[in-house]
Amino acid sequence: VGITDYAPMDYKDENGEWTGFDAEFARLVAKELGVEVEFFLLSDWGQKFYELETKNIDCVWNGMTIDDTALNNASVSDPYVVNAQVIVMKADAVGNYPDTDSLKSLNFAVESSSAGEKILIELGITDYIALQDQTTALMEVKAGTADACVIDITMANAMTGEGTNYADLASGISLTSEEYGVAFRKDSDITAEFNKIMAKLMADGTLQALADKYQLTLAK
Repeated sequence: VGITDYAPMDYKDENGEWTGFDAEFARLVAKELGVEVEFFLLSDWGQKFYELETKNIDCVWNGMTIDDTALNNASVSDPYVVNAQVIVMKADAVGNYPDTDSLKSLNFAVESSSAGEKILIELGITDYIALQDQTTALMEVKAGTADACVIDITMANAMTGEGTNYADLASGISLTSEEYGVAFRKDSDITAEFNKIMAKLMADGTLQALADKYQLTLAK
């Protein structure tokens, strides 16, 4: 299972074991399939479909946005969680940037080849640095080396604000709405089986309980 370190989807607990919504979800599906999960940390999110095609991994399961790139490069599951791309910056500055036009004076940090980078390009914003993951983008904003970052709202909700390591950061405007899916190799027969298992876990309340645990919204 190809992942990145991305709370609340995949991250390590105090014992150094992978946990999070996607990690727990993956283990549930693996149990139904009668197999064991091995997590593979992707060093470059932009190479995820190459890793999939070369069989270094069997799926990409890490809060992956369902978009044309994913659909053209993989067999993608039904959606399972609702997401959005949001601006994150210092909490005392958020109110100064109420719309997309106001963002164009800022310099950004963003995960390379992510939905966040895609929306910056669509907005015509070129003053940004592309990094290996969303956590590193957050760190740039905390350090003051970037004015803002674009990350998934799922991460923003879990990792910013009071009681977190990024207590002085806050979410600003949302730039997109989207859904997460799991990517398997093209023409794979596991996608349909995955969708059946996911439907079962949604119907019996298992996935809803998991979503409540991690404060996520399931796709309907």
